[in-house]
Amino acid sequence: MEKKWIKGSEILLESLSRLGVDTIFGYPGGSVIPIYDALYDFKKISHYFARHEQGAAHEADGYARATGKVGVCFATSGPGATNLVTGIMTAHMDSVPLMAITGQVGSNLLGKDAFQESDIVGITIPITKMNYLVKDIKELPRIIKEAHFVAHTGRPGPVLIDLPKDIQLAEIELAEFEKLFTEDIQLEGYVPNYKGHPNQIKKAIDLIKKAEKPLIIAGAGIIKSKACAELKELAQTMDIPVTTTLLGLGSFPSSHRLSLGMLGMHGTVGANFATQEADLVIALGMRFDDRIAGDPENFCHLAQIIHIDIDPAEIEKNRMVEIPIVGDLKGVLKAINKKLTPRKNTDWVEKTLGWKKEYPMVYVKSSEKLMPQEVLEHLDTIVQGQAIVSTDVGQHQMWVAQFLQFTKPNTMLSSGGAGTMGFGLPAAIGAQVGRPEELVIAVVGDGGFQMTYQELMLIKQYQLPVKVLLLNNSYLGMVRQWQDLFLDKRYSSVNLDINPDFEKIGEAYGIKTVTLKTRSELEDQLEGLIKSKEPVIIQCVVEGEANVLPMIPAGKCANHMIGLRGVI
Repeated sequence: MEKKWIKGSEILLESLSRLGVDTIFGYPGGSVIPIYDALYDFKKISHYFARHEQGAAHEADGYARATGKVGVCFATSGPGATNLVTGIMTAHMDSVPLMAITGQVGSNLLGKDAFQESDIVGITIPITKMNYLVKDIKELPRIIKEAHFVAHTGRPGPVLIDLPKDIQLAEIELAEFEKLFTEDIQLEGYVPNYKGHPNQIKKAIDLIKKAEKPLIIAGAGIIKSKACAELKELAQTMDIPVTTTLLGLGSFPSSHRLSLGMLGMHGTVGANFATQEADLVIALGMRFDDRIAGDPENFCHLAQIIHIDIDPAEIEKNRMVEIPIVGDLKGVLKAINKKLTPRKNTDWVEKTLGWKKEYPMVYVKSSEKLMPQEVLEHLDTIVQGQAIVSTDVGQHQMWVAQFLQFTKPNTMLSSGGAGTMGFGLPAAIGAQVGRPEELVIAVVGDGGFQMTYQELMLIKQYQLPVKVLLLNNSYLGMVRQWQDLFLDKRYSSVNLDINPDFEKIGEAYGIKTVTLKTRSELEDQLEGLIKSKEPVIIQCVVEGEANVLPMIPAGKCANHMIGLRGVI
């Protein structure tokens, strides 16, 4: 018999599928049972069963960062929904397109403190671009289309749909659904500005032509706008050195002669020195946040600044600029590049190259223990920029940024704005699902790894060849470093000597786990483990009190940068 009616749960799945969603990460519960019942027979979407809702959110996030698509996650009401909050906030801070879909108690129970009721819409207002409580099944097709559109347009970000159980079970005629789904989206007040103002673009071109010491700062917006080719054209045409933010890594090849690497608190000396001497800074899709600018009033104090961003709220939020341009980076850079002719900045470029040569990333090797930096140096010789690398948050995150090459966009996955411990492993899982043919490596610390390692079960269940590189220093390393440098080594609640046996944890999840403790073990085994076709946990036991250097203390600028021998 021909189907004439469609349930709310089926509308959800069918609408998502028509919008191009084919992958969902989720965790079932009482208020989403109808959705999971509909999933049982729905073959157009693959569902990956997370082991914690936070893991599901980070998996959808990692999938989105690696593929450029909208990541989708499901959770039930109450604690299921609130467990998504950290992942939603992480996506919000880093402008990641994410759809979080939560079950809710029945409409007749709302506001009555029913079992597993929480006001997830109210909770997530500050950390979503838009969120919805569905009150009528006839609203559902429009809401799903709107939410998906909002998530990936303009400045990307998370959206949330809260779906009461009775709406999931309600039915409308299939013909009515078809009519509702095909209606045009009309979002009053939501009009992202993609085209930069011509007069502002002209002013920017004039400044770029006149600058003697120009510098480009490339942020994550370059990657989200798919403007890497335009960035490279600008840099090469005008012979301009390029530095990137943490999340901008991969937007400009690390190996390029004009690349200065990452700037900011733990950035390269060359990049940070360049901000002190540049007479023009072209800031592309970045926020001038505290980890970059330190002291905003004195950051790039000699430079005029062109700031291009699709979000007008970011312009002059942290740093006053001479030429603000609101628009999509790809289009704005194309317009700028059309009006430029090649030139050389030989003296300025040679000066920046001199800093790169004089101040490379260095560390002191230990005769007894592996240094975390040498582990990542060796990893870099193996992968040579041809891997997707996710990180947790802390020292290892900064060492990854310092010692690994990133030659392509969407290959550095890290929680930048939120600094979310526990992000690395589930993000790698999402990335591997989204790009199954790629080598995916999660670089994690022993602290953050323990926050979400239950997600290892997905690696086993779905046979994902993720490599987990665990740098075990038996400390909460970055907190310990601050206590070392600024609090007279008063190590308070950072010692992890009582860590579990990670080999047994790997064994419990059915994943091969190898421990490397010596330089010879690292040199003999790491390449084979990384290049194997199976999932592996590679535990490297490293020096516990290594510090991430260089470092600019919080609230300071590059002239306060600390190196191995004190202030540089």
